[in-house]
Amino acid sequence: MNRSRRVFVARALALAAASLWRPVAAAPDVRVKFSADPFSLGVASGSPRLDSVALWTRLAPQPLTGGGLDPDPIEVRWEVASDDKFARILRRGTATALAENAHSVHVEVDGLGPARWYYYRFLAGDAESPTGRTRTAATTGRGDDRLRLAFASCQQYEQGYFTAYRHLAKDAPDLVAFLGDYIYESSWGRDHVRKHGTPEPKTLADYRNRHALYRGEADLQLAHACAPWIVTWDDHEVENDYANDRSEDLDPQFLVRRAAAYRAYFEHMPLRPSVRREGGEVRLYDRFNWGTLAAIHVLDDRQYRSHQVCPKPGKGGATTVGASCTQRLDESLTLLGREQERWLDESLAKSEARWNLIAQQTLIAPAGMAGKNGIEHWTDGWDGYPAARDRLLGSIATHKPRNPVVISGDVHANYVANLRAGARPDGAIIATEFCGTSITSQGPDPKRVQARRDGNPDILLADGGQRGYGLLEITKTSVEAKLRVVESVKVRDAGISTAATFQVDEGRAGAQQK
Repeated sequence: MNRSRRVFVARALALAAASLWRPVAAAPDVRVKFSADPFSLGVASGSPRLDSVALWTRLAPQPLTGGGLDPDPIEVRWEVASDDKFARILRRGTATALAENAHSVHVEVDGLGPARWYYYRFLAGDAESPTGRTRTAATTGRGDDRLRLAFASCQQYEQGYFTAYRHLAKDAPDLVAFLGDYIYESSWGRDHVRKHGTPEPKTLADYRNRHALYRGEADLQLAHACAPWIVTWDDHEVENDYANDRSEDLDPQFLVRRAAAYRAYFEHMPLRPSVRREGGEVRLYDRFNWGTLAAIHVLDDRQYRSHQVCPKPGKGGATTVGASCTQRLDESLTLLGREQERWLDESLAKSEARWNLIAQQTLIAPAGMAGKNGIEHWTDGWDGYPAARDRLLGSIATHKPRNPVVISGDVHANYVANLRAGARPDGAIIATEFCGTSITSQGPDPKRVQARRDGNPDILLADGGQRGYGLLEITKTSVEAKLRVVESVKVRDAGISTAATFQVDEGRAGAQQK
């Protein structure tokens, strides 16, 4: 880590432990007075391009009870500088925080230089936000010699503290990819260290308050402030195991609930306004280029998927099935939706990047387990949509994008696997998958994790007993993957270690443990 990054992280850590609300040196807008810190949810940036980045904040002096603001519009000033003291401000402007958007602000800052770090802050009334650090994407020959990418998923608030994010910030990534389950709508699991304190969210107000609860965590705020994020969702941002327009309990009003959850998600993420589409769609699948070094193809496997097959009577959602569930083999089933499948196929075909990362929600590697009904499969993941997986792997095999690497989440366990053409044991190895464990969410039964590994020789590592995140060091010659794990999520100041390190060499599919 270079000196400027070390200094920024050290200062940010100090701020996380202290009050982040302080007077602004410049003349304040005297028309706006806040009874408490309006920047209680911190700041964030995301969607980095060559010359632009998205900045986010939300004004919420009373974050857990709707925000605590009158419905009037509030002017928010923003500044982008080359230094954390804001001695040289490069870009500045104003945005309007509207009550209809929970007084959140999404600013697209353009006119920036490629492969550069910037500092940013927001100002409203007599208050100043904490300082965030962001960067633009690399371009050919400038900044594309390496990329440090952290990836994370699954942060159930009740089951542990977000300590992993403090260590993630110290690891000083260039970019963070979040792969789903940013909030949890439900209370579940054992050995809780705290409680949500409110019932399961169903309305827009409920989802806003749930996001605010999670966003209030200092370690999560620190991770958002250390680097830009690219984000996608999974099921718990809405409801466990939902699929497209169908809920787990077949709620006839589910689309109303989903619309509320999608809106609250947008209001709390560093997304560009252009991701919002007609009919309530939020277009999250996208491609982010890092010069010629890497292309990151970000997927959405919830919004457009086919319903899970062979559900329990009177239910939607997932189950575990054996050979009698022949519907699982239906070639029409899709996890991404046909439009997104076509987009991904074209994106892989056109890519000229040295490394092609596919950032998506859940384990792609076949993970069937021996059971009383023969080999059994969990229907919510790629095993429940084998034809869709065949099409994805077939796209890789056909177009041969350079050095495909998949990063995944969802299953609360670290897996490292080689992926073969057609997902067949005799197929050629065409890609590598690093599936990261959860930030806090409880791991699966160790026997089930071992059974998945025993039944699938291409799974090189399987461990559901630890929580943490993944860290990729991407260069022109290799990708090094570190599986970072905390000592305990039940202790706020727990330490961190590297559980395992794997490497993928340029031009050679498959991972080798170091």
